[in-house]
Amino acid sequence: MPGRQASDSGATAMHDGGERKGVGTMKLTRKDLIATLLIAAVVVPYVGYLIWGEMPFIQDPRGMAAVGIVGLLLGFVAWGLGLRSVFGKVMRVLGVATLGLGIAAALVGAEGSELLLATFVGAIVVVWAIETMHDAGLFGTGAHAR
Repeated sequence: MPGRQASDSGATAMHDGGERKGVGTMKLTRKDLIATLLIAAVVVPYVGYLIWGEMPFIQDPRGMAAVGIVGLLLGFVAWGLGLRSVFGKVMRVLGVATLGLGIAAALVGAEGSELLLATFVGAIVVVWAIETMHDAGLFGTGAHAR
């Protein structure tokens, strides 16, 4: 097309006022979509639990922690557990630490576990956000470097 040329980042640039030069595109994978849906399946019930004090099948902090543990484990399966890179190793450590928070929240039960549960759900979101940003190429080398 006239006025278009490829930039170093692989994006198309226009010099006649269209796209900005050097703007890359984010590429997310099917695994990222699945993991995002799993995170939503944890966060949405958690928000409902905070608002109403319970959700269907979730009556207490122990039940909410169990939902988070299942979601986190399924997220591990969705993304894989690659250890070929430093990033993969760091993410595995973060994931296992997050899983430890979830197990602790489930074991503590109703006595004072609301803060632990909030920390657990927050950690799940942080792990998901870091992994998704990495896969999108916002830092590191993207999904292919696992």
